[in-house]
Amino acid sequence: MNTVLGQLKEVVNSISPKARKRILWTLAVLFILQLYFVRELIAAEILFGLIFVALSVLAGICYLVGTIGERGLDWAEVGVRVVASTARRSYSALDAISKKSFRHPHSESAQ
Repeated sequence: MNTVLGQLKEVVNSISPKARKRILWTLAVLFILQLYFVRELIAAEILFGLIFVALSVLAGICYLVGTIGERGLDWAEVGVRVVASTARRSYSALDAISKKSFRHPHSESAQ
């Protein structure tokens, strides 16, 4: 029995049953601990992923609010220019109307 399987059987048979039982328990505990750690790592990765997504959404909202604010200022500037030009024209029209006399200069009440 020069095969690897045969050599492994000889080594296992040379170990006492009590030692074999301890080795199996140790391997089982290590296997279960490995499964536990893998599950914990996966859970931690999922939590970090959720935190990353939440922070990304928060940053996106902040960017959106900033962009809307800038656009709002641009629109407000355009509105102020329209209001200012309308106010200037209205003031000029009122000034022209106030300089005109309401009566003809040669009427009876004007004399």
